[in-house]
This record gives sequence, structure tokens and C-alpha cells, in this order.
Amino acid sequence: MSLFSILGAIEIGLIFSLVALGVFISFRLLRFPDLTVDGSFPLGGAVCAILIAHGTNPWLATLAGTAAGALAGFITGWLNVKLKIMDLLASILMMIGLYSINLRVMGGPNVPLINEPTLFTMLQPDNIEDYVMRPIILTGFVIAAKLALDWFFATERGLAIRSTGSNARMARSQGVNTGAMILLGMAISNGLVGLAGALFVQTQGGSDISMGIGTIVIGLAAVIVGESILPSRKIIWATLAVVIGAIVYRFFIAAALNIDAIGLKAQDLNLVTAVLVTVALVIPQIKKKLGKRK
Repeated sequence: MSLFSILGAIEIGLIFSLVALGVFISFRLLRFPDLTVDGSFPLGGAVCAILIAHGTNPWLATLAGTAAGALAGFITGWLNVKLKIMDLLASILMMIGLYSINLRVMGGPNVPLINEPTLFTMLQPDNIEDYVMRPIILTGFVIAAKLALDWFFATERGLAIRSTGSNARMARSQGVNTGAMILLGMAISNGLVGLAGALFVQTQGGSDISMGIGTIVIGLAAVIVGESILPSRKIIWATLAVVIGAIVYRFFIAAALNIDAIGLKAQDLNLVTAVLVTVALVIPQIKKKLGKRK
């Protein structure tokens, strides 16, 4: 692999680490099977792209994309909490609805940003190549998001969200408004996904209606791979594991597709993902068996 390919894999891995952090909140902390991610990722990108294309400051456009993702997550939680729709079904309904909403937002299947200013062009120094600078900028976003989550989930409200996912009945008996915690947790989760989508379109030169396909699978794969590498119940290590998992996942994908001897092509991406997730799920079981034998 060339340096360009390695930095490219790290760049995409950093973006999807934000997705993985969002998936970690919904699936692991809230125990909420959320497929909204496949819609909120392109929603964040669509809102950001259309605003930039119409001359909005990229920082404000990125913030708007994040807010759009948070709103999508909030509505999914509202369907579950207020309308009593099963969590999985509520997320499926939202995901389906967001496909049409994203087309409406963009006014078509895609929005190009080739000649438009972005966060990365604004922060790009003249003496550093863009493919080197983008991972550095994204690292700053990921570190800020991770530290913010570590701080938040150590607060009273953050602990309330965690207790809601662990045991909702006991949380309610302790005076926790579990419905409000689900709404808040889902908003934070999909807000991170929306942020990832907004950053993604700015690195890829535009948004596309199909960019969200398989996002939830990538997010789950990153969470599973990260937990197999760095298993821990402490939130500070769990969030770090998720970030590492996303980067490792994208690195293996890039390596598999770039090594000619393996013979894999772009259409084999889903197969590689399935194999990698299977291996990550099996490794902990093998470790347990080996531990019992010892």
C-alpha cells in the first residue's frame, strides 16, 4: 500500500469512528437497535452540502448537518417513546422516510462540492498536501467528540442514559425519566452520525443519495472490532476502542482491496466486511475456550 492509500484509509476510518461512536451509544449504552443511521448519515451530508453550495459558511453548514442528524434520532426515539412503536420498527420507518427527505433536501440525487469552500480547504496550509492535512483535521474532531462523550457520560444525565439502557425498570424506580433519556441518547447518537456525514461530503467532493447504504453495518463492525481489540466496561476505554476499531476496520478493508495477490475488487467490500465481523465475533469465544482449558 502507498502512503496515499494508508492516509486515505485513516481518513475514512476517522470519519466512520464518529459513526461508530454514535452506534455505540444506541446499541451498547441504550440497547436500542437503531437503523436510522443509514438515513441520518446522508441527511447530515445532504444538509451540509446544499448549504455550502448556496454560500453558507462551512462551519455553520457542518453544524446544521449535525443538528439534522440529531433531529432524525430524536424523532426515532419519539416514535418509540411517545407512540409506543417497537424500537427496531421505529428506526426502520425513519430510515425509509429519510430517503425521500434526503432527495428533497438535495433537490436531486447528488450535490457536487468540487469548487466550493469546505472546512478542509479553509484549514489547509499551503506547505502541506491535502491528503496529509485531512486526517490531521479529522483527528481533532474525533478527539474532541471522544473527550466530550467521556465527560458527558460521567455526569448525572449521562449516567441516567447508561442506567436506562442497562435496566430501565430499576432506573425508573430511582426517579429517572427513561423516556427523556432515550430521546436525548438517540439525538446525541445520530448527531454524531450527522456530523460524520457532513465531514464525509466535504472530503469526497459532494453528497450522494446512496452514500448512506450500509452505514449501520460499518458502524457495528467498528464497534465489534474495537471491543475485541480493547475490551473494557469503562466508558473512557470503550470509546477509545470504538475509534480504534473504525480505523483498523477501514485499514483492513483498504489493505484487502489494494493487495493484488488477494484478488479482491470494490464489489467485494461487503464480503470483506462480513468476514472481518465474523472473525471479530469468534475471537472472544476462542479466548474463553483457551482460558477454560488453562
